[in-house]
Amino acid sequence: MAKPALLLLPGFLCDKTVWQDQTGAFEKDFDCSIASYDMLDSLPAMAAHVLKAAPPTFALAGHSMGGRVALEVFRLAPRRVSHIALFDTGCDALPSGEAAKAEKRARQRLLDIARSRGMRAMSYEWIPPMIHPDRWQDNELIEEIVRMMERSTPDRFEAQMNALLARPRTTDLLPRISCPALILTGQNDGWSPPERHREMAAAIPGAMLAIIPQCGHMSTIERPADVTRAMRDWLAR
Repeated sequence: MAKPALLLLPGFLCDKTVWQDQTGAFEKDFDCSIASYDMLDSLPAMAAHVLKAAPPTFALAGHSMGGRVALEVFRLAPRRVSHIALFDTGCDALPSGEAAKAEKRARQRLLDIARSRGMRAMSYEWIPPMIHPDRWQDNELIEEIVRMMERSTPDRFEAQMNALLARPRTTDLLPRISCPALILTGQNDGWSPPERHREMAAAIPGAMLAIIPQCGHMSTIERPADVTRAMRDWLAR
């Protein structure tokens, strides 16, 4: 008998590294695959690309930007999604006014560093706000993230940045999710805070909510055992 499919969507400039603990935990019982987005520069285009390579039905988990792609996958093919999990993410569009300008400036500054000084230099600027302060001296974790970023390029950075700046608002999708859903974030995720995830979980009928303590934005590799435990409960539903 074929194993059920588990499709994992990485976030901004991320790859299989962010899902390594989860694929190790679930590969015995699930056919695990990790999506890539090539050089696509829109979230709907990424979702369409993911669906082309996806099995007929699958459980779907997305981290950060991957959570937004997961919602676009659900928009395009809701009947193919047996379960959906959204980690450290959001469903808002780019805000208006000064907030939008500030986000664009912050992202552009990092892109400028990537182009002028390289992806490694950019990653050292990008990482600290993304992980719990207790992990700032965790050289093994930081080097793992840095190496992942080095496998990407400034051009891919710009494409994914543009996708995020043009992100669609997806709050309308949440009440339409009827499959088992898991909403998860780090207690200390300043980029995708717990309150946002509580609101998302409240909008999805029957959704599970997991707030991981002492954890920042990179939950799947900061607290892999906690994330895997929550996923195991979700997939068993």
